[in-house]
Amino acid sequence: MESYKREFIEFLENAGVLKFGDFTAKSGRKIPYFINAGMIKTGADIATLGEFYARAYFEKLGKKQAVLYGPAYKGISLSVSAAVALSKEGLNVPFFFNRKEVKDHGEGGVFVGYVPQAGEDIVIIEDVITAGTAIRESMEILSHLEGTKVTATFIMVDRKEKGQGEKGAMAEIAEQFGFPVYSIVDVYDIIEYLEADEKNAENVQRIKNYLEVYGAKA
Repeated sequence: MESYKREFIEFLENAGVLKFGDFTAKSGRKIPYFINAGMIKTGADIATLGEFYARAYFEKLGKKQAVLYGPAYKGISLSVSAAVALSKEGLNVPFFFNRKEVKDHGEGGVFVGYVPQAGEDIVIIEDVITAGTAIRESMEILSHLEGTKVTATFIMVDRKEKGQGEKGAMAEIAEQFGFPVYSIVDVYDIIEYLEADEKNAENVQRIKNYLEVYGAKA
């Protein structure tokens, strides 16, 4: 495993973002581990997380100019931290996010921040994808921006799970919407990380058992 992946997983665990137990995902699936970006609570942690997103962005997209979109609520801080980290490396990109309820006074509208213009590319910054439900919700919201195009999504962890069929959720999103989904790490990186310590044996087995049922076949 690359050292930065190990560093990222350690960061997630130390920050309380990566937890093990019994949880229910947005998709309704009962899962043995949970990625909760809402546990990022300090300036230092959100800055570090943004740096990891920026690294992934540069690795996959280079210096491509795009507009970052952070779905409310967790995606808001993720997109802002990624934008700040990118700017520190010389790439100044705008960002925006959505309101859960449309504002009917003041400037109004559903979006806060920069509003993408026709011809501009959008990159979605999310925490995790399980069955792809949240991304499909984001695409419905973004469909109201005429002339724009989502060109990529970045997430913290690829859970390597089935989407609506037997294919992986990320592969289904790419097939349905025509853009790639990139992750900093995936669940098999987490398994490899956990296997380095015998005390994690139970969690490793529970995750493997879960993947036997919900793991993507392609």
